[in-house]
Amino acid sequence: MHLSAESLDLQALLDKTADDRCGALVVFGGTVRLENEGQQVTAIDYTAHTALAEKTLREIEAEALERFGITHCRLQHRLGHLELGELSVLVVVRAGHRPEAFEAARWAIDTLKERVPIWKEEFYAAGGSEYLEGTPLQSKKSNRP
Repeated sequence: MHLSAESLDLQALLDKTADDRCGALVVFGGTVRLENEGQQVTAIDYTAHTALAEKTLREIEAEALERFGITHCRLQHRLGHLELGELSVLVVVRAGHRPEAFEAARWAIDTLKERVPIWKEEFYAAGGSEYLEGTPLQSKKSNRP
């Protein structure tokens, strides 16, 4: 499962991707941070178009395998209310060697942020909240006349 309302389990991803063929392991974890664009953050709510997000995460994993020649790529993202310091996203990449593992992990998290329909609403210490601008579901460029 790529999306979870429960805490993300790094050890489970490491166990699922364990592979003696791989000499490289790259793990990226994103957490809820205290400050964003000059405002003190107290929490974040993540929501998603679940079916489309799951599909897109699987596509990114498959594309990373093909593009970088890696052995494993796993992506997971939290949904729901997260407090400061909680893990919101995990990327686990295993490969024969480190260069492709690092490249694939960086590409995977950047592509996740660009393509996956997950939205975040930040809550602020000063009061109020705001949905952060993300990538639209449809490109601004259209082939329609």
